[in-house]
Amino acid sequence: MRTCKEDVRILEVCLSPDLGGLELYVLRCAKHFKTSMVIAKDSKLAGYLEEEDLKYEKIGRKNPFALAKIIDTCKADVLHVHWTKDLSVAVFAKLFSHQKPKIIQTRHMHMTRFKDDMYHRFLYRYIDGMIAVTKRVHEQIEAFVPQSVRPKVFTSYIGVETPQMLTPEAAMELRRAYGLDGGFVVGIFGRIEPAKGQHVVLEAAERLRQQGLEVKTLVVGGAMDKAYEKKLQERFCKDVFVGFSHEVGALMQACDCVVLATEKETFGLVLVEAMHAGVSVLGSNSGGPQEIIEDGVSGVLFEPMSAEDLAKKLAMVLGDGELRSKLAQGGQMRAKACFDAVKQFREVRGMLKNYQGKEK
Repeated sequence: MRTCKEDVRILEVCLSPDLGGLELYVLRCAKHFKTSMVIAKDSKLAGYLEEEDLKYEKIGRKNPFALAKIIDTCKADVLHVHWTKDLSVAVFAKLFSHQKPKIIQTRHMHMTRFKDDMYHRFLYRYIDGMIAVTKRVHEQIEAFVPQSVRPKVFTSYIGVETPQMLTPEAAMELRRAYGLDGGFVVGIFGRIEPAKGQHVVLEAAERLRQQGLEVKTLVVGGAMDKAYEKKLQERFCKDVFVGFSHEVGALMQACDCVVLATEKETFGLVLVEAMHAGVSVLGSNSGGPQEIIEDGVSGVLFEPMSAEDLAKKLAMVLGDGELRSKLAQGGQMRAKACFDAVKQFREVRGMLKNYQGKEK
């Protein structure tokens, strides 16, 4: 088993069947730490792992015995768990194994209820540490997990790598290839489903067109809700739907701004990616975006799920090139300072390696 440090053997675990920011982050962890990964039999990550020449094992989603066997075979010191539904499998695998690794969970989602029932008290007794992706999630863990079983909690913002930057000519060529040449291009990236707010962005762009402004929305992402996607495509036929794409970094640079419209986004990786790419961003004034964006400095915040407020903010950014440039530069500076992948993985590696014990 390859490791990030010779004296700590990390096993990345993610049995989620989806393919979104969480799952791709786990892939990046395995790549950066140069370690093995355990995925579900129906995981969409297998192809990506093979492309990166990373070792992985497939198991059933509810099979702690198979995970325990992998733990002992590769002598894992740490199980790094990401999907909350994997905690029970990880805990029982730890108990069934001879190796008895520490369990560290990176908590990617909001915690919304108390974990003081017998089942959760049992689980958290065997979890050795938690990494919250925002300060708000950190506060939620401390509020909802009883102190008697609460692991040590750290906060570490997710970072991303600086994308390969396109020349202005290459960005313009990409716009032409997707029928986006001319006018202002608003990008929204993520799984297509109502909670992600594609309808809000498309409605805001339509409002601007009704005011005589030349605006198009670029919608990038696979459809989790096919009926929702079809309805949007029929209603907003002037906008461009790309589907899932491996060219996210390049497509962001083909946009004049990128919007994250999720009502309750825990973090907002899309914003950080766009900021690194030097593109101005707008995000819902809720959850993670509030910690990512300094309103008016490194981006713009708007009222969650309000096409009316978003349209006003887009019109402001569209009509002021100097402001747009200022926001893009401010966002890029903030991304490099606070959301850099190299810094963040170094920080997480230290947390995984040097965890000292539970908070009592």
